[in-house]
Formats: sequence, structure tokens, C-alpha cells
Amino acid sequence: MTKKVYVAISADILHHGHINLIKKASEYGSLTVGVLTDEAIATYKRLPVLDFEERKFIISNIEGVDEVIAQNTLDYTENLLKLKPDYVVHGDDWQSNDQSSIRSKVIETLKEWGGELIEIPYTQGVSVDKLNEAVNETSSMPEVRRVKLKKLLKLKPIVKVMEAHNGLSALVVENAKVVKDDKIETFDAMWLSSLTDSTAKGKPDIELVDMTSRLNTIDEIMEVTTKPIILDGDTGGEIEHFVFNVKTLERIGVSAVIIEDKIGLKKNSLFGTEVEQTQDTIEHFALKISSAKKALTTDEFMIIARIESLILKQGMDDAITRAKAYVEAGADGIMIHSREKEPDEIFEFCEKFREFAPDLPLVVVPTSFNTVYEDEFARRGVNIVIYANHLIRSAYPAMMETAETILENNRCHEVDEKCLSIKKILTLIPDE
Repeated sequence: MTKKVYVAISADILHHGHINLIKKASEYGSLTVGVLTDEAIATYKRLPVLDFEERKFIISNIEGVDEVIAQNTLDYTENLLKLKPDYVVHGDDWQSNDQSSIRSKVIETLKEWGGELIEIPYTQGVSVDKLNEAVNETSSMPEVRRVKLKKLLKLKPIVKVMEAHNGLSALVVENAKVVKDDKIETFDAMWLSSLTDSTAKGKPDIELVDMTSRLNTIDEIMEVTTKPIILDGDTGGEIEHFVFNVKTLERIGVSAVIIEDKIGLKKNSLFGTEVEQTQDTIEHFALKISSAKKALTTDEFMIIARIESLILKQGMDDAITRAKAYVEAGADGIMIHSREKEPDEIFEFCEKFREFAPDLPLVVVPTSFNTVYEDEFARRGVNIVIYANHLIRSAYPAMMETAETILENNRCHEVDEKCLSIKKILTLIPDE
């Protein structure tokens, strides 16, 4: 009786190592290849270059492949229980990389019917890093990068976004990765806020850092990363200025801008009613949105309206009324803001918002209501979660502690364990 063999691959960057794997696997019996879906790939690394159907077609036409099916997650269990293969074949590299827990689960699952994991030596001479570098170079082109946010919104129940305020912090967002519950967690996009940009420059968050300076920060970050960028556009300024600026942002490859419905000198929203802040009229802010939308040349760039009604204690009805008006004006998404510790008013807004905008992206920034997990936000209808200032807030106390420790000891030996090694710094920053 012909044995059943299973191999799972992403097949996004197909190289001779994959062909070797398939060739070896086919020698053990009838081979089914599970190709990771676009959603599965997006959960642990960049968006795939080729979509699922294209990758499935390529694999289907490789000699030795009898069937191709979708594998919906990194976890093999669903497909293994369905197929009950005699063998799973994989390269031996996952014994020690970040897929080791997935490997363990495969072995445990196969035991249920006496199946066996066969590991073949990882094909030498495959420079995945070089292949990835080539893909990343393409991914950083403006026209490729700009559309990524919309693609992620289609593929993921929640898009997680971390702030970045310079090239180094952006590299942290680009490279941070943890393995948890058989899943690989990464950030999907970067948030460039005026607060963190201003703070990094030692200036107050009152729109003192102008757009030219902020474009320099964007350029600095774009040079070393590939993930989509969402820009905090403050109030957007005068309508004529905003129209000009969105065209620039669209052209350079930014994916979205979020503007808040306030006017006058900017004061950070988390001050709430403690300082004088003036909310824009619905009509004027809607006009700002519609004017900017008309100036765009693609449907990839997103203009997201940030509603300050809850921050300014104007009530839920006002927030919903504004949301309806901004959606009608052409906003590509709504960000609802709150400075309450409890998420009740955010959840109430989500429920009411979904009654008239079931598919429009909804954004939250849980700086205050920070006990809510991303899964809960997703269930409530939120699409994007922005961790808006946590890297710069954690960097400052760490730097201050290091500085004070050196002052206390009149030498730097005591801070060595708290510092990244020079070797790791050199590894973190790309050569080219």
C-alpha cells in the first residue's frame, strides 16, 4: 500500500533546497504539499510576494507532487488530523530555530496513528538571508510599501502597530519577534507620531517639529525598514497644506495618515480637558478629508479620521455623529480615542460604529485602557491597534539609569550587563 507523505512550505521564495526536499519526500510515497496561506505567512513574516494561488500553481507543477492543499496556520495539526500521513518530511533546521515548538507538536500528533517525522539535512549553499535581502529591497520601494497596510487589513483580524521615532527604533519594530503558543508574533506596521518624533528631538509636542523635519524622520526610517508606515498627522493643519502633504506622503510610500478633529495650537490628547483644546466643526473637518481624498492618485493611501469627542467629554452621540460624517466625506478608517482607564466607552463606540460601517477599518490606541488584549479588540470590531509611544517611554528611563549608574560609580563596568554588546549593535544595523 502506498504510503502517505506530507510536506508543508510557504513557497514564497522557492530555491533548490525546496526542490531537494520535495524530491526526497516523494521517494517515501504519495506526496501532499501543504502550502501556507497568505494569512498564515502574514502572521510571522512579511507579506508574501506571490499570493496563494500563484504559489499553489508553482508547487502543483513540480515533479513528485501529487496534491497541493492549503495550510491555514503554522501549526500542522489541522492538516495532519485530516490526512493522517505516514510521514512528515522537513529539513532538520527547525530542530533549533523558532519553529522548534511546531516541530514538537508535529511529533506528538503523528504518534496518534504511528506516523513518523523524517528530517533531511538542510540544503547547504542556500543563502536565505540574501534572498530575503533581495525581496526586502523590492519591498521597500514606495509603490510596494504603500499598499501593504491595506493588504494586511484583508489578511489579519488585527493589525498590530508599534511606534518608531528614528532609524534604530524602527529596526526594533522591524525585527522584534517572539514565539508564543506555536505562533510567531511580530509587529505588522510602524506608527510615527508627532509626540515621539518631537520628544526624540527634545521639543514639545505642539506641532513645533514641522513637516519637513518629519519627512526627514520618515526617510531615515524608510531607508532601513520594509514595514508599512502610518503617520500621525496631528490636525492636518490648513486644508490647503493637508492636501499638499498627503500627495507627498502618498508619493514617498507612506500607507496612511491619521488626523485629529481639532484646531488651533496642538495639545496632546491625553491632557483631555485639563488644557484648552478646541474641536473642529464637523463640516470643516469633513471638508478637509474630502479635499485630501480628491488629491490622491491611488486608492492605496488611507486617510483615517481621529475623533476626539470622548477625550473632550462631548459624549458618545457626538462621536457617532462625527464618525458618520467623516465616513461620508470619504475617510478610509476611523480612530476613536479615549483617556479612560476602562475600555467601556471604546467598546460602546465599536458596537455603535459597526451598525453603520461594518467593514471600515477601526483604530484604537490603548495607552490608557491598556488591560485589553488584542483578541478582545478584534472581537469588538477593531482592526488596528497602535502602541503609540512605548519604545521611547521605555528608552528614556533605561538611558537615565545607565547615566546615573556611571555617575555613581565613576566608571562604566556596572552597566555592562544592561547594555547591548557592540557586536549585537553591528548585527542589528544593516551594512547597506
